[in-house]
Amino acid sequence: MVQSFRDLEVWKRSIQMTVSIYRLTQGFPKDEIYGLTSQMRRSAVSVPSNIAEGHGRLNKGEYRQFLGIARGSNFELQTQLEIARALGKGDSKLIDETESQSHEVGKMIFGILERIKD
Repeated sequence: MVQSFRDLEVWKRSIQMTVSIYRLTQGFPKDEIYGLTSQMRRSAVSVPSNIAEGHGRLNKGEYRQFLGIARGSNFELQTQLEIARALGKGDSKLIDETESQSHEVGKMIFGILERIKD
């Protein structure tokens, strides 16, 4: 039984994804620190943060709203990974791995949203 957001598998996977983004962006050029690096890190951090905040809310409607924000941040991240790939920034293997994690997290968020429909 889920007692805390920490028990949610989607939260755990999104934390792993965020750590992967930090590792990936460590290899980006320094001139990207205020550009793509910052954007990708903020998008990634937003996913588990909104999952946790939504889980702590008092009703399903608010939970759905925060899961929607997490889902949107995940889509932002997927877009940013495509941009990084197109620009040749970072290790392509890490980009592929992180993109796979992002798709998995996205499917999990969607599954939760489907289960808690009104």
